[in-house]
Amino acid sequence: MNNIKGSLILLLTAFIWGTAFVAQTSGAGAVGTFTFNAARSIVGALFLAVVIVIKNVLDKRNNSGKVINTENESHLQAWPLGAGIICGIVLFAAMTFQQYGISVYPQGVAASGRSGFITATYVVMVSVVSVFMGKKMHWITGVSVAGCVAGMYLLCMSGGVSGIYLGDVLVFMGAICFTIHILVIDKFSSADSMKMSCIQFFVCGVLSAVGMLFTETPDISNIQAAWLPLLYAGLLSCGVGYTLQIVGQKGINPVIASLIMSLESVISALAGWVILGQVLSPKEILGCVLMFVAIIITQIPIG
Repeated sequence: MNNIKGSLILLLTAFIWGTAFVAQTSGAGAVGTFTFNAARSIVGALFLAVVIVIKNVLDKRNNSGKVINTENESHLQAWPLGAGIICGIVLFAAMTFQQYGISVYPQGVAASGRSGFITATYVVMVSVVSVFMGKKMHWITGVSVAGCVAGMYLLCMSGGVSGIYLGDVLVFMGAICFTIHILVIDKFSSADSMKMSCIQFFVCGVLSAVGMLFTETPDISNIQAAWLPLLYAGLLSCGVGYTLQIVGQKGINPVIASLIMSLESVISALAGWVILGQVLSPKEILGCVLMFVAIIITQIPIG
């Protein structure tokens, strides 16, 4: 029963993250990259801060009268500042490449679907990078990489004078940064996840705000016009989505959890079609299918 509940929670997480690409696409038309990311990151950090405070209050209330090991208590209450800053810097690079890439797609291009699938290639890249970290590459990983490259070719080589959009390149750079982010998160896996996430979103928000002040001219009317995409990307994608991931993964096989969450790539394409009317061509659909199959293959447990 717990596995079914966790799987449904992770499916909701994938839905939130997948539909967030629509919010990012809509927001890109109203505000600049740094402005959008600064707002969504700060909203996400504030939301997680409130959740942490409420959680601490409830924990103290539930533990009142109990004997608690002070050493363990101080460890749990510690804020992983160093880990959060490093993760925040990497996340800032990833979100900047991704959001700017989405914003430079020309009119008529299914930006939500394309960016969602290209971003999802981090699942394959993590497997490839693991080879350089001392792990032997299984033939299944090789097949998944080949399928991913073929899918990206069909998806990306359909636009622009040279056959590829600038947005494709930038979003792929973002996917590389997300790969690094996943590896960095794994490095600091012993830290308090929610507190580390809160710090990383705050760092990402501050860095984005600096970029906004130096490269953009924020317009309050444009920000007000994009309030819904900003709120969705900040509150739901950053705050709620990450919290649901933590809750959903408890007691779930990590391989199954990753597979469920990778469905965000499919949801991003469907959401872009239903909400924004962004229709993928048959060639692009085939590319998406190949990439998604590659993502599924790389999740197959290897004995």
